[in-house]
Amino acid sequence: MTSRDIVMANLERRDPPRPGMCFGGRRLNDFSVFWPAAEGFFSPKRWVEGDQEFYTDEWGNIWVRMVGGCEKGEIHIPVLANWDARDSMKWPEGESPRLSQMMREYFAPNLDQFKLLGFGGFWVFEAARYLRKMDAYFLDMALEPDKLHQLHARIGEVCAGRIRAAAQGGADGIFIFEDLGTQKGLLFSPDMFRDYFKPLYTELMGLAHRLGLKVIMHSCGYNWEILDDLMDCGVDCFQFDQPALYDMEALAAKLRARKVALFAPVDIQKVMPTGNRALIEAETERMIRLFKGGLMLKNYGDLPGIGVRSEWDQWAYEKMLAVLGI
Repeated sequence: MTSRDIVMANLERRDPPRPGMCFGGRRLNDFSVFWPAAEGFFSPKRWVEGDQEFYTDEWGNIWVRMVGGCEKGEIHIPVLANWDARDSMKWPEGESPRLSQMMREYFAPNLDQFKLLGFGGFWVFEAARYLRKMDAYFLDMALEPDKLHQLHARIGEVCAGRIRAAAQGGADGIFIFEDLGTQKGLLFSPDMFRDYFKPLYTELMGLAHRLGLKVIMHSCGYNWEILDDLMDCGVDCFQFDQPALYDMEALAAKLRARKVALFAPVDIQKVMPTGNRALIEAETERMIRLFKGGLMLKNYGDLPGIGVRSEWDQWAYEKMLAVLGI
């Protein structure tokens, strides 16, 4: 089986021969992921002031990060600090022949891999909360529902264009990012999710499926209350960096029943940062045992940002290979 076949078999729970693997550093990798900003579709402006680096995103927001710190940082100046700025805002490209062509060229050397268009910064909640900044956004949910629905709909148009571009560019799926929870629960009520997000998610994920694309969704935090809603919308696979936030036995049972997959590293909060080799290896084996059959394994891309040494990451990887007999 090709890498693509193996990933697809895990996504569809069709008795895969092994989990999918997504590891950097000359390790096993069944995935080819196109990130538009990283590949030059969009070129951010960057500048340094003292120990801080500032940069722009495709929406026009200005971010700030500590030099030498985590890769992303936080919003410094949002585009829509004032609602009136909507009228003059320059919206990012959605459906773009140039983007699709760049994807085809990027994927061409690795057609046997599972091909994804990365949607970093391009989904409903993620884009909207950055455009407004988090504190203002949560006030909007209570005080400005009409404006927020309009903003979400406009963001949805851009997302739909990106989905069509993914299909035209030869992708097998889309990789979306929505951090919906805290360590203990959702950032908003389940009813608010069903009002503000579920209809648009369903529309966008339905479009992806009609175009033959799988939907992989990253989300940090504890989202148990709406996992069934998200699967109803069309999520094919959850990418959780903190799977140990959940009762993993219950999570595995729910995903198995709904024929949805998990894409995860060994937990980056409770396990990997401990540097405890025995714990890391035991949790690696447990995760494979629980989720095998609908599982993709990965490394976390910003080890310094979570205080993890490269050798600890390698312990997990080597244990995976040993358990799987690779």
